[in-house]
Amino acid sequence: MASLAGLLVEAGHLVTGSDERVYPPMSDQLARLGIVPFEGYDPENISKANPEMVVIGNVIRKENPEAQEVMRRGIQYRSMPATISEFFLKGRVPIVIAGTHGKTTSSTLAAWLLKSCGLDPGYLIGGIGINSGRSYALGNDPFFVVEGDEYDSAFFDKGPKFLHYRPQALLLTSIEFDHADIYRDIGHIISSFEKLMEILPPDGLLVANADDENVRKVTKLARCRVVTYSVEMVSDYRPDNVKATSAGTSFGLTGVGRFTMPMWGDHNLSNATGVLALLIESGQDPDKLAKGMADFKGVKRRQEIVYESRGVTMVDDFAHHPTSAEMTINSMRFRFPNRRLWAIFEPRSNTSRRNVFQDEYVRALLKADRVIIARPYREDAIPEDERLDVDTIAADILKGGTDAHAISSTDHIVEFVMRGIDTGDVILVMSNGMFDGLCDKIIEAIGKRKIVVDRNTVKPTKVPK
Repeated sequence: MASLAGLLVEAGHLVTGSDERVYPPMSDQLARLGIVPFEGYDPENISKANPEMVVIGNVIRKENPEAQEVMRRGIQYRSMPATISEFFLKGRVPIVIAGTHGKTTSSTLAAWLLKSCGLDPGYLIGGIGINSGRSYALGNDPFFVVEGDEYDSAFFDKGPKFLHYRPQALLLTSIEFDHADIYRDIGHIISSFEKLMEILPPDGLLVANADDENVRKVTKLARCRVVTYSVEMVSDYRPDNVKATSAGTSFGLTGVGRFTMPMWGDHNLSNATGVLALLIESGQDPDKLAKGMADFKGVKRRQEIVYESRGVTMVDDFAHHPTSAEMTINSMRFRFPNRRLWAIFEPRSNTSRRNVFQDEYVRALLKADRVIIARPYREDAIPEDERLDVDTIAADILKGGTDAHAISSTDHIVEFVMRGIDTGDVILVMSNGMFDGLCDKIIEAIGKRKIVVDRNTVKPTKVPK
């Protein structure tokens, strides 16, 4: 929604909005746009703004007082994806990045690489690229990159967002169960991606991850040209001679060339390969793509180093699905070998607060050396029999040989970290929200206390295969 607000401002519209709370990095982007959101929802906000049109996000329920006021007054309203489609995709070539994992990083990389090729693409992404400092652009060239989410569009439009985007080219990274608040099971999710396959035009392009079984299943429905990529399986684009160093990962693509990226881990290797396949098949110059890849700085809150001093490194990451958490932890192993890794996780999303992934979180977090799991965000909003049991998760991780604790408040988490932190430690904080400012609180606490050097408590770790 903040990205859409930026596009609308850039297109010349006067924009305001309401939210319960906004936080960095999107709050900073809104401030630069001169947008000061109303805090909280009140029918008076509609009167004050006097809008010609209202965009209603998918977190808003029909009972929301502002939504009720919009309908009472007969003001025209639309969902976010319908607005994007109507205002920004007509007459463009939509490049849609879809899948359970990797959408934001892949979309940001695709937009950056198109710019590196001398183009001026439009884009709308759910995260802020570090290179550009923004998550949106109108652009002047035909290409428009949009992050295609499978979550529903609005209370009045329960279909997935990506069905509004009319993709001419589609990158499909993965299909896994998620969004347990709106999807019954994996079959229900697959049905949404099957609909996405059906709207691809015959002259379009589908770039599909051959390593993902569910992706392989749905691609059979596509009527357009299909190009595959992978890290493990035989495919049209597959990296070879992969080398990871402290500077990043380098790899070759047979018949194309060699690429270097300042990212680590198989999931980032897969994302990069998919984006390269998409853009090479769209006619872009591999040499320009290679230069752009080497200069890519990533996305805010996606494995972003927010503190590095006094022998301690802190990484802020958006991971909330157990697969994302596991991939992020593995990536930290590649990036910081032989250093003790803390994983601090807040269950905050509608799915992560539920017990559907109870065992999966145990397996994912076991990969760290020390684990702290917070109480689920607003856990009282989740029925008790559906609620994630963080105490049991911590106990199961401890049984698996990794030190783990369920801690109720951020202040207590900070206190626990300060008692055990050591030179050489890497602190990975994972949450898809603000986590009550935990990163800033730990950084402030580190600045006030002496770090004990060479306590010899670092547990030997291995870089995952």
